[in-house]
Amino acid sequence: MITKELLDILACPLCKADVRLEGERIICAKCGRRYPIRDDIPIMLIDEAELPEEQKKING
Repeated sequence: MITKELLDILACPLCKADVRLEGERIICAKCGRRYPIRDDIPIMLIDEAELPEEQKKING
């Protein structure tokens, strides 16, 4: 379980913006990247993030 205290100190490693929790993902408020959570541990690695749908379409 990701606590509010942890969310308050996390930031997107790419753009340094605030993040929010949605289901089993941590979502960046600015760039929209979705970081997975595995075994209650947020995986805040840029290479592990899923791109937002808009960027997937652009990047093909």
